Amino acid sequence: MKGVPEVSDGDFAAEVLGAELPVLVEFTADWCPPCRQMAPVLSALAAEENGRLKVVQLNVDANPDTTNAYKVLSMPTFMVFRDGEPLRSMVGARPKRRLLEELADVL
Repeated sequence: MKGVPEVSDGDFAAEVLGAELPVLVEFTADWCPPCRQMAPVLSALAAEENGRLKVVQLNVDANPDTTNAYKVLSMPTFMVFRDGEPLRSMVGARPKRRLLEELADVL
């Protein structure tokens, strides 16, 4: 996805838990149509909030350890992390406006 880097089981701790900024992680899968719908929304969000929010995606099929550690069962699941801790979890595709409203208190 343009502008949205992928993270993996191997670098999740460094890229997400160790990040200085709050991080929005999309738990996604190639076979998930709503996940594909979110691609332009997340790309735009990553560009607009650059410097205030880090946006990454994690493929659940390729990274089962992280997926299971956070008990992610549905795609897309969005989790917000700050200072290494998950703050919020949101399930399902949503318009950018709603996503921004849900992220307002962490930005």
